[in-house]
Amino acid sequence: MIEALTEYLAKGFMTMLSISMPCVLTAASIGLVVGILQAVTQVQEQTIAAAPKIFMVFLVIVIGGMGFIKLLTNLFVEGMNLAFNAVPKEDAFVLPSDYYKYTTPFQGEMNDKFKDVPNVKDAMKNPGKIPYLNNAQKMKYGTAPKAPMPKGNFVEINKMLGR
Repeated sequence: MIEALTEYLAKGFMTMLSISMPCVLTAASIGLVVGILQAVTQVQEQTIAAAPKIFMVFLVIVIGGMGFIKLLTNLFVEGMNLAFNAVPKEDAFVLPSDYYKYTTPFQGEMNDKFKDVPNVKDAMKNPGKIPYLNNAQKMKYGTAPKAPMPKGNFVEINKMLGR
């Protein structure tokens, strides 16, 4: 199973390279040609090189767009096939559907921690209500105090006062 996941990861990298490589090679070749033309004519303007690169990369994306989409779609379909058909059949990765039927996770942990606290059963039966041990603890967790109003800086105070 690990081999299949590693192979899928390698296919993802190859898909990424096969989609990005035509755009990168186009931009590099246009940059080289424009650089040579600028060296010959001694016109050193940065914006002259950018416009043909943008146009040609856009043209490559338009021409190869459907092929790029097919590559991504095939990778996605293969990933979903791997995720929903191959991985669930492996016993090492997926628990059986009736796993919790025969096990009792956390058995005894809750009762051992709270066995000396009164009214724990009431708190467990009413999970939405906050259990307090005594009245002093209830007072400790009241509403939060209001924060003081922040004082404006010099410019804001002058604007408020109309100066």
